[in-house]
Amino acid sequence: MGWDRETPFIIDLQVDAEDIDGLGHANNAVYVTWLERCAWRHSQRLGLDLVEYRRLDRAMAVVRHEIDYLAAAYEGDELQLATWIVDWDQRLKMTRHFQLIRPSDNVTLLRAQTTFVCIELSTGKPKRMPTEFIEGYGPALHALESAKI
Repeated sequence: MGWDRETPFIIDLQVDAEDIDGLGHANNAVYVTWLERCAWRHSQRLGLDLVEYRRLDRAMAVVRHEIDYLAAAYEGDELQLATWIVDWDQRLKMTRHFQLIRPSDNVTLLRAQTTFVCIELSTGKPKRMPTEFIEGYGPALHALESAKI
């Protein structure tokens, strides 16, 4: 597979009939849903699920999506979406990159970057990441850094 970076976290997707818009391809809003799903599954794999977020009264909230739609996905397409944590300040911000590939022809359909900010759930205000976030998300970033060497 032609991943942009080493050691991706990958989810499998299938384009369903309800994902298709009037132009006959997957609607742009569906891609955003897929990005969210991939980020959540990666967080869950790292031990940071909704239960843990609520216990800590913290969450990583999206503040910016940058999406490059490179090719269309069609009903029935089997896809793979990868994510990497590529940057963080260990205080408030974290950045993920995403790449969506159709394995049948190895075409990259999308590249995206999402910036998250740590918030306090009870107030919705930005708040410093708890130790559990640093311990949970940190190894994913370090794995990426190690892969580049």
